[in-house]
Amino acid sequence: MTGADELHHAEGEVIALRVREELARRRISRQALADMARISLSTLEKALSGSRSFTLATVLRLEEALGTSLRGTARPSVVLPDLAPDHMGAYARPAVRWIEGDYLTLRPSFEEPGAVYAYLTSIAWDEAAGHLMFSETGRTDRQFAQVGHVSMPNRSGHIYLVTNDSGQYRVTMLGRATREMRMFGILLTLQVGSGSQLVPVACPVALVPIGQVEAPETGRIMPDSPCHADYRALLDLATKGDYARFRS
Repeated sequence: MTGADELHHAEGEVIALRVREELARRRISRQALADMARISLSTLEKALSGSRSFTLATVLRLEEALGTSLRGTARPSVVLPDLAPDHMGAYARPAVRWIEGDYLTLRPSFEEPGAVYAYLTSIAWDEAAGHLMFSETGRTDRQFAQVGHVSMPNRSGHIYLVTNDSGQYRVTMLGRATREMRMFGILLTLQVGSGSQLVPVACPVALVPIGQVEAPETGRIMPDSPCHADYRALLDLATKGDYARFRS
């Protein structure tokens, strides 16, 4: 027997098949679809396996999330939000608009003890690629400015700015944004060592919306600079606020 709003088994099998086809065609995960449809992953998994009947409410949410009819009759088309690839977190564009913009980026200087290195990071949706990209400007060492993609997996809640240059990675791992939309975390990169040697290095990093910084300065900010104390205080929040931990 089925409940008042539960669909018959045969109809449920058809819907399950169409959902699996949509997942494969769009290359999105079941978790991502469950999040988009505002249902639990367990509910989706049981319905797809046939161990629980689809309810009309669940089907309606899935149809809204996918922008297509899962039942026999055609429905008015719904615009499907752009989706990043599954390996970047399968995030939908409307859900990540808050992160788009320009940020003052702060990290310790690798060359001058006590100094803060500041530059700009821009995050924006790449229409052609179908996901968020980031780029760096305002660096005195322009040859090392990074450009890459943004991963935002649902499971960890962290944000990853990733550069992959012929298999050579550089990653900024950021925690959830604060109320002020500031982000703190760890930068994993390579530093020039002796000769042409590159040495792995990790340090705290802070991204602050550029509009929150009065007359932002970029480059190497020395301890005697008027903005050094403010920049240092922001950078220190990465560890003092427990956004990043360093162990040896």
